[in-house]
Amino acid sequence: MRYLILSDIHANLEALNAVAVDASGIYDCIACCGDLVGYGADPNAVCDWARANIQLVIRGNHDRVCAGNSGAESFNERAQAAAAWTHAALSSVNLAWLHGLPQGPARIEGAQIAHGSPIDEDEYLLSEWEARQAAQQLDEGVYFFGHSHLQGGFLRDPKGVRSLARPTLAQRERLIALSPDHLYLINPGAVGQPRDGDARAAYALYDSEERAVSLRRAKYDVGKAQKKIRKAGLPDSLAARLSAGR
Repeated sequence: MRYLILSDIHANLEALNAVAVDASGIYDCIACCGDLVGYGADPNAVCDWARANIQLVIRGNHDRVCAGNSGAESFNERAQAAAAWTHAALSSVNLAWLHGLPQGPARIEGAQIAHGSPIDEDEYLLSEWEARQAAQQLDEGVYFFGHSHLQGGFLRDPKGVRSLARPTLAQRERLIALSPDHLYLINPGAVGQPRDGDARAAYALYDSEERAVSLRRAKYDVGKAQKKIRKAGLPDSLAARLSAGR
């Protein structure tokens, strides 16, 4: 089975559409590591697309807050403003759908998907030390996670834990051949708000039969997404950061 792995779409319809076109015809089903909404200006369009096209979705922290499942006390001022705007903008159908999204991890063939760490769905996996602690909780060979908006991840082999590289700015993809003897914690990257210095939308392809993961990037109309954010009255910094990938 070939899976399109998405995460952190954050209501960025332009980025999502670009990924859908870029990956067209090379996957069988879609799994999402959460955070479909928050920050961006198209929460309903993104939720509509997700409900129609994604076979397996788990909740992210922004989905939970925007749906009213929990408070926004842990969010900074910009994220709180975006969550309040998103909650008001969402249709009743999409609010109910987001409210009902399950907590990860969830299983796909030979792998799991989650939003954050297997220790806590709201915990970031940023360092090799954090990955080493998280790996102790896992029994699958591949663990897909999001939350940090940083494409890449970690590999644990008999020598220890080390980081996995993402595509460079000059590359469209980087292939990871999966060894049955190793454990992988892989972040497909953020579709809608990358924070790794690359403004292109990020995603991954996972082939459970070939045992391979491709980390990929797709260009999209950043300017159009920025104009929508500003027109909606959302914090300007949420628009500005898209062009920097930060």
